[in-house]
Amino acid sequence: MKIGTLCGAMALVSACSLTIIPEGAAQGRSVQQDGEWVTEATPAPAAPPPAYQQDSAATFQPVDPAQLVKIGDDQTRATGSGIALGPDIATLGLTDAKASSALQSYRTSCSSLVRREDNSGLTTGSDWQLSCAAAQNWQDRDAIGFFTSYFEAAQVGDGRAFATGYFEPQIDGSRFRNARYPVPIYRRPANLIDVDLGLFSEALKDKRVRGKVEGTKLVPFEDRAAIDDGALAGQGLEIAWARDYIDFFFLQIQGSGRLALPGGSVMRIGYAGQNGHDYTGIGKVMRERGLLADGKTNMQGIVEWLRANPQEGMKIMRENKSYVFFQELTRPGPLGAMGHPVVARTSVAADRMFVPLGAPVFLDMEHDIADGLWVAQDSGGAIKGPNRFDTFWGAGEEAARIAGGMSSRGQALIFLPKGTVSRLVAARRNPGQ
Repeated sequence: MKIGTLCGAMALVSACSLTIIPEGAAQGRSVQQDGEWVTEATPAPAAPPPAYQQDSAATFQPVDPAQLVKIGDDQTRATGSGIALGPDIATLGLTDAKASSALQSYRTSCSSLVRREDNSGLTTGSDWQLSCAAAQNWQDRDAIGFFTSYFEAAQVGDGRAFATGYFEPQIDGSRFRNARYPVPIYRRPANLIDVDLGLFSEALKDKRVRGKVEGTKLVPFEDRAAIDDGALAGQGLEIAWARDYIDFFFLQIQGSGRLALPGGSVMRIGYAGQNGHDYTGIGKVMRERGLLADGKTNMQGIVEWLRANPQEGMKIMRENKSYVFFQELTRPGPLGAMGHPVVARTSVAADRMFVPLGAPVFLDMEHDIADGLWVAQDSGGAIKGPNRFDTFWGAGEEAARIAGGMSSRGQALIFLPKGTVSRLVAARRNPGQ
């Protein structure tokens, strides 16, 4: 993600987007004093998560799985999971407001969609050129007309969707280190390299690794524990300093955020890279070890336990070897995986192996607040598989509450350029063409 790149309400257990605002009894924050991590009391917010209306009636009926057409046997991408033409877009009940916002976001990022390789196998860049060109001058007040004119709805796999939520957190930070702000926030190191393995072998297409070069070998980059212990210290990589390690740990999972600086100003930071180590959800680790009591397996319970057990909590957080690097954002943001700003209540993170990044997505979820049209402009380390989405809700307490409560099942459709499904079906029937 890039921003999301990593998100969800029960996210420490299975996803990646988390609220870092604990609830209930007063908690504490982990600060470093004389080299030791201690707990410092902080007040908890009074507002509970919102109660979402449940929508038991689907907007549309999913396509019978027997009608799905598979293009190839690779089930790690959309074509191998099966695809079918969905309902007419005009019957989906698009709202003017959601469609208008989606059109604006599509207009912003579709130029990258035209240039990018579609890892899902569903489209080519040229398939999107017509709609991208039309979007530039299309009137927002007729956004529904735009989507019905240039797109068709498609179902990938059984269409059963699962959606979580992420947001842009704000934590205490400073541009300068002192006793109050001891936690370094690093920019991407110059020796961290990305390797596209597909350039070396067709069998490794879409596979990538990150690491560093030592002599003539590519080796793993330092993991979280090594970085926490000072592996990058003294290299001038610090762009800022955080007050609280736990807050910063969860901001890394979100992939971007805001630093409330002394004096009242705000510094925005965004994803600049990751160390290449796999992401481990510490909630799952804690649950398997029986550390979380009944009713405490949610985000708030996890944070509460970490703050009540700072020494052991540090060890558990280090089991997530993934470490995210940041850059200061001085232009609109936060930025998603496409390099464009993600928009609250419009941008969604998806698995690029199943959704072309930049494509419109229609969700019909149990939580009505997530229903409607979104644009897939982000990705995430825990957002994997068909019809798995992470909805972006912006910044602030309301965004944190909505994202923290978003764990919803439903149905999903992807909007593809008209004629895409019939072309894919024809390709399946005539593989030599």
